[in-house]
Amino acid sequence: MATYRKSRAFAPEGFFECEGRGLEWLGQAQEQGGPRVVKVYGWGKDWLDIEQVSSASPTAKAARDFGRQLAHMHDAGADFFGAPPAGYTGSCYFGPLQDPVPMDTGQWTDPASYLAHGRLIPMVEIAMRRGILGQKDMGLTQQVIDLLPQILGGAADDKPARVHGDLWSGNLMWTADQDECQAVLIDPAAHGGHREEDLAMLDLFGASYLHEIIEGYQSAHPLKAGWQQRTTLWQLYPIAGHCAFFGGGYVSQYRSMCRSLLQL
Repeated sequence: MATYRKSRAFAPEGFFECEGRGLEWLGQAQEQGGPRVVKVYGWGKDWLDIEQVSSASPTAKAARDFGRQLAHMHDAGADFFGAPPAGYTGSCYFGPLQDPVPMDTGQWTDPASYLAHGRLIPMVEIAMRRGILGQKDMGLTQQVIDLLPQILGGAADDKPARVHGDLWSGNLMWTADQDECQAVLIDPAAHGGHREEDLAMLDLFGASYLHEIIEGYQSAHPLKAGWQQRTTLWQLYPIAGHCAFFGGGYVSQYRSMCRSLLQL
């Protein structure tokens, strides 16, 4: 099988090991019906070797199948919200290859504390240090945090899920190299998180056949009532990240998203 080497000079400490172990951890869920994940062949400080996958156009059936598989992967679980991939003890990362930032790990037992202290506050602080967001944005973020019990509703009772963590459409490949079209996951920021995170990321930049993916997911493990209204909540972290990475229009988008949540 062909090998693809992902590399970057002077990568942050543990960057490629974290990704490699994340892929292996997600891949373990295939035994429970989880989706295909690219195989890992090895890693070093500045490189990661994975299988090379040929791309194909998605189909509605493949999307429904993936939705079911994603639910099974989530149900494979994690020890805590914020848990790193199994076997990894260093820093986790989120963001583009050339500018990843640390993604906090921890042992949060509820999604509100995890989202507030493990994701939103640290990412807004990074954007503040880069001079892109300001103290008013942190205040707006804190207002959302104060309302998390109300916004989360029944989803606050969900157990830690085994999530991809960066599941925008570009990290969901489709391949037909085994005769039938199927999904393949690449480039994770894998961790113990909330299952609505991955679905919100798929929605954020418009995954193909999203409706069919959700249909498949709901058939395997129905989401808690009100999940549609919480999509914006789970998109706050990646958009705060985009503020830190790119600035520009993402700043006004982040502010508008916070304000929309405060009106729920």
